[in-house]
Amino acid sequence: MSTPPGLPAIFAESSVDLVPARLLAEFPANTFLESIAVGADGTLFLSSHLDGKVFRIGAEGTPILHSSITGKATGLALTSDGNLLLTSWDSKDVPTVFSISPQGSAAVLVTLPEAIFLNGLTPLADDRYLIADSYRGCIWELNVAEKSVRVWLEHPVLARSSADKQFPAVNGLKKYGHSLYASNTEKMQLVRIPILLDGEPGEPEVLLQPVNLDDFAFDQDGNLYGTTHVYNSVVKITPSRHLTIIAQAQQGMTGSTALAFGRGPGDRTSLYVVTNGGMSFPPATGLEPAKVVKLEAGIAGYPLT
Repeated sequence: MSTPPGLPAIFAESSVDLVPARLLAEFPANTFLESIAVGADGTLFLSSHLDGKVFRIGAEGTPILHSSITGKATGLALTSDGNLLLTSWDSKDVPTVFSISPQGSAAVLVTLPEAIFLNGLTPLADDRYLIADSYRGCIWELNVAEKSVRVWLEHPVLARSSADKQFPAVNGLKKYGHSLYASNTEKMQLVRIPILLDGEPGEPEVLLQPVNLDDFAFDQDGNLYGTTHVYNSVVKITPSRHLTIIAQAQQGMTGSTALAFGRGPGDRTSLYVVTNGGMSFPPATGLEPAKVVKLEAGIAGYPLT
């Protein structure tokens, strides 16, 4: 894999085994698609970071504006009752979590004035969700039913190497088995955090480095699939830590930010990827349209809950 100029060649020696890829939708250049969540009926929900919009793509295959906020949108997650959770900044740049109804109505669930940069979020158990704070270097726990938040874990392994670094530290979060996995993008690390019987965190450990991951998801066999963002690819990492590149810029991965497995019958081996067309690290050929691309992983996804 060719390395974008100015970046460490961390994937230069990685094996390449490309999977089938199909373009589903394009958005205009300078659209920063940030996150994706997939409904049980196959509907895709996408957050557009800079303009605070959430789009949906249903069976008709056309992106439709689902909801919008006055602020910036980041992470998405679906709740058991069909609502969406959206991490964001509001119009006054206060970190905020919105709840979005199935009809698209957005309402403030909680504000987090002590947070800095809310990013990825994932279910922990029941009404409890975990949220990455990429600049504070911590993980918040959100209780949806109680509309409350608290620091679940604050640790140096989740933080930036220095406060002047612009790349996010703790970023993507996913639970697999009895552990929470977190990407520290700025440090190029994959971190594993044991989840104790009471739902509290154990001592985190760096599982793999250097590896530039933004968002990621697991399949049922424990393989991790991650977007590499500025490296314009999607990688597969096995439980034995072998890394393979499964999609590149030629498959539409320029500025790959997030991915999620399909959840419906016949679609559980599909990986849906969103991109920003290279906005964070523009390619020499210029910015591309933001894309939604379907990859075929060949193995079903691991359930989020």
